[in-house]
Amino acid sequence: MRKFFQEIKADLKFKTAGPGQKLSEPSRAPREKPKAEAAPKPRQAPTDEAQMAAAAALARLELKPKGKVPSCSQESIKNQGRNGWSSSRAWGCSSPRWKSAREQEEGAAAASVSGVYFICPLTGAVVRKDQKEKHLREAIQAYFSVDPVAASIMEIHTFNKDREKVRVGVETMAKYLDNIYLHPEEEKYQKIKLQNKVFQERISCLEGAHKFFQAVGFETKMLPVPGQGKEGQSFYVLKEEVLSRLEDLKDSKEQLLSSEPLRVRLDRQLRVFQPSPEAARFELPDDFYNLSADEIRREQRLRTEAVEKASMLRTRAMREKEEQREMRKYNYTLLRVRFPDGYILQGTFYAREAVSVLYSFVREALRDDWLPFELLGPGGLKLTDENLAFNECGLVPSALLSLCWDAAVMADIEAAGEEQPQSPLRPELLARVQTLP
Repeated sequence: MRKFFQEIKADLKFKTAGPGQKLSEPSRAPREKPKAEAAPKPRQAPTDEAQMAAAAALARLELKPKGKVPSCSQESIKNQGRNGWSSSRAWGCSSPRWKSAREQEEGAAAASVSGVYFICPLTGAVVRKDQKEKHLREAIQAYFSVDPVAASIMEIHTFNKDREKVRVGVETMAKYLDNIYLHPEEEKYQKIKLQNKVFQERISCLEGAHKFFQAVGFETKMLPVPGQGKEGQSFYVLKEEVLSRLEDLKDSKEQLLSSEPLRVRLDRQLRVFQPSPEAARFELPDDFYNLSADEIRREQRLRTEAVEKASMLRTRAMREKEEQREMRKYNYTLLRVRFPDGYILQGTFYAREAVSVLYSFVREALRDDWLPFELLGPGGLKLTDENLAFNECGLVPSALLSLCWDAAVMADIEAAGEEQPQSPLRPELLARVQTLP
């Protein structure tokens, strides 16, 4: 392929000789013509469009560093994962590279943020991304000593991922409790056969379901079943004392139906930095990437294919499609907002959160939250559509934005002669201002 481009480049020189210069055929190594074959037809000169396309592709090739095409072998994939690789840029965002655990430890002081953290809704503890599920499970387990009914409901809604199965199971469980509440004199409603097909298919498969029945007042008993031998079968049987507090049973049913999954909350890790020329430089940890080991191997294969396609001219649609694929690699984004006085506000967000969330984040940090402002993305583009997600705006995995005040409002304030504070940020935030690493 490179030889073909070199020949076309030679043809371009032949076509574009300057005034007074003699056009000469570029020298080529003579080829020995087979005796039995007819003389080849003279080669037609490429069209102007082909010449331009080839020249552009050749220029790109010559600008790229020479080296071997990466291998797709298993060993090379492992090496690639160890050594790290760079992701493409979008809208002026930085392109952090993958780092090994050792590199992260050595460079932790220089990182823009140490990781992605979450806040537990039960304990208020701040935990790392890789510890959030474990901590939440332990927190719910500890809550059984406080309120076993509520804790079992949390388990049902939080740890069963199939939402349709949860809906069907919860409605069936509520029906059991409804029958008891509406017909307390009917003994048949106070017993649930554990081997019942409906119970097995809809309820027994749900994590936390058995704990719920035990928490509301059922106990396991072996009861005789006609035609099933002397041993009998397992039943949940309602304790007699529960019949004296049926309102509690009704409350438990309503709580079961109305509850939602318990979710940890993303910690924004709000930081305020002094003015710095390094505001656009980001060093992100691996927590910001949304790639598993299999996806890393797939990315390596795609990168190898990209090298092979480097000599091809790509359309705008092809480039946009690749950029969208890059955007899906990230679950989180680190955003910085630079104020007119140079101070920098930083926070961590989900990549698919709306721009309106960032506006609220900034407004909550202001001393006067009524002041109207606009946010400008990289390149000065106004973020006017607050319903767009960050990844749709190209603001992942990190970006530096600028804040500008409403000119008319600021003019009115100046005309009124009101004394303005040194910074528009809240005093408590300025009290812990930091220097960018």
